[in-house]
Parts: sequence; structure tokens; C-alpha cells
Amino acid sequence: MTAEKKALIEASFNRSETLQFYNATLIEVDTDFVSIKIPKQTMMTRKHGMFNGAMIASLVDVSSGYAAVSHHEDDCYVVTVELKVNYLRPAIGDYLLSKSYVVKGGKKISVIRTEIYAVTETTGKETHAATSLVTMMRIK
Repeated sequence: MTAEKKALIEASFNRSETLQFYNATLIEVDTDFVSIKIPKQTMMTRKHGMFNGAMIASLVDVSSGYAAVSHHEDDCYVVTVELKVNYLRPAIGDYLLSKSYVVKGGKKISVIRTEIYAVTETTGKETHAATSLVTMMRIK
């Protein structure tokens, strides 16, 4: 990935009001891979402090989108065509961590696999909370 492409993705991430609202951090960005961290806030949780499924789905969507964008050399824009999330276990931890991998990157359509982990800060333990498959379409 070129430095210019990485800078474009980082600038887009930093402009997002939603990601600012979530206090999200772009952990890693490379060609065909993106990782994002979102710390727990009360509005994101259900009983017993587990992350809400909607928060997980939102992170899947955003992380998958940036992974799809990372596949292309030029500046581009993608939209979600299909998003499927399998919730594996309660997401209990201090923050959510996404790891998004481009499975198939095409000129128009890309398929991304995103894994979501709930991480406990004191121990560093990652609990695999959800797995997903997302289809993105390039529109620019």
C-alpha cells in the first residue's frame, strides 16, 4: 500500500463523525486488511455489560468498508451490498477489535471476512465474539 493511499484512508477515518462519536481508533491498515478498536461506552452495552449486537454490526460494516477500499490503489468509495453476522458468544470486554480481510477483491464487487473480538484490557484476552461475511460494491 502506498503512503498516499494509507493517508487517504486515515483522513477518511478521522473525518467520520460516527467514528469520532464511538471514540474509534484505526489500529492497522494495509492492502486487503484493516483493524479498528472501539472502547466500551454505556450506550453500547446490554445487561451485564456485554456489547450490543447493533454495535458489533456497525463495526463490521465500517471495518469491512475500509478493507474493501484498501484493496484498490486509487481513491474510491464503496457501499454495502450484503452483510451477515454470526454472533458466536457474548461480547464482554473493555473494547471491541475488528480484523477485516479481503477474501476476493474485484473491480466492482469485493467480499470481506471480518472477525470481531471483545478484549479485556488488563489481561489482553481476546474473546472471538462474532464472525461475518460482507459484500461491498465500489461506486466510485
